[in-house]
Amino acid sequence: MEAIDELSHWLITEGRLSDDPDKIVSHFCDGLIAAGVPLWRVNIGQRYANPLLIAWGVVWTPEATESYDVTHARMLTDGYIGSSFEYINDNRKPLHKSLRNLDPATDHSSYIEYAEQGGTDYYATLLFYGDGSMHGCTFATQAEDGFTPEHLTQIERVLPALSCAMEPITMRRSTQSLLRTYLGRGPSEAVWNGTIIRGERTTLEAVVMFTDLRGFTALSDSATEADLFDALNGYFDAVVQSVEELKGDVLKFMGDGILSVFTISKPEERDFQCQQAVRAAQRALAGLAELNKTRETMHKPALEIGIGLNSGQVSYGNIGSPARLDFTVLGGAVNVASRIEGLTKTTGHPVLATKAVAQTCPGIFATCGLQDVRGLKDPIELFYLSDFAETSE
Repeated sequence: MEAIDELSHWLITEGRLSDDPDKIVSHFCDGLIAAGVPLWRVNIGQRYANPLLIAWGVVWTPEATESYDVTHARMLTDGYIGSSFEYINDNRKPLHKSLRNLDPATDHSSYIEYAEQGGTDYYATLLFYGDGSMHGCTFATQAEDGFTPEHLTQIERVLPALSCAMEPITMRRSTQSLLRTYLGRGPSEAVWNGTIIRGERTTLEAVVMFTDLRGFTALSDSATEADLFDALNGYFDAVVQSVEELKGDVLKFMGDGILSVFTISKPEERDFQCQQAVRAAQRALAGLAELNKTRETMHKPALEIGIGLNSGQVSYGNIGSPARLDFTVLGGAVNVASRIEGLTKTTGHPVLATKAVAQTCPGIFATCGLQDVRGLKDPIELFYLSDFAETSE
């Protein structure tokens, strides 16, 4: 069996079962070199379904194999515009380019950089996946005669097998990324690991944080759609970033409401998770204050929020119809968090917490006294956040 056939066989068998893209690309490049292809630098790029990242990939050199990420913002820079990746994506065909006698005024900076490092020839081509997506890969050499037609034929011969090995990894990463984006970290892991049956649930302890935007109805009536979406996105950014930075999960957007949880895996974690939720509330308020400074310069009204914090037992799992499920958290602790958030309007305090949460952060809460909470038979004591400075770790 010749080297290219051996390489293809490895990629569609052992490689396809691997979850290590660095290993796959390294073996791919070593196999091409064994077949006589004079590789110096290889870049296997993969498109991503991700709100922050548009692509990821692996760069191989004889010295090392490294992974990288590409943000959406980078696609608007000179790093992409005019590059070989832009060319093959736009034209849907390979590009073969000599790295000799380049013109700095017209040739992309990446070609100039490779030539300065001793590169002599360059080839960019495409990988095609079963979902119709295209993914780019590039090859550079320092061989005196560059890539011959035979070398390029060998590369193209093995690309379908490389696709077989890389496509499962790319699909898994994109799926997991989308699940995290729409469900949150904890729920996405549960769904990915098989918690997908309607009614399937887990009972656990958690700190529940319910956040609501004040005056949303009035804002909806008076603002343009663009201004309304801008306000919501700014508010969501302030709250979601605060929760996720402190390892909480944002489970759901309910109009202008946000339901977040900090799960308590062991009894000894309870105080810490309560403190994390309080810090998240403080950061959210600080983030909103910064946002309002920007809004003021644009002559837009300030945004105000209310936050309710409670801890207790919740049920975590799937509800819905057989064809349309929702992963959520339910229980009395969730209801109380939502209802005490509603009391922030009448008490005039942006953050209210039950005693179970407030007592874990001495010195930064003050009592509001006994309050009637809808759904509870007896009034309960609530506490307001009197110190908005973030608590120490």
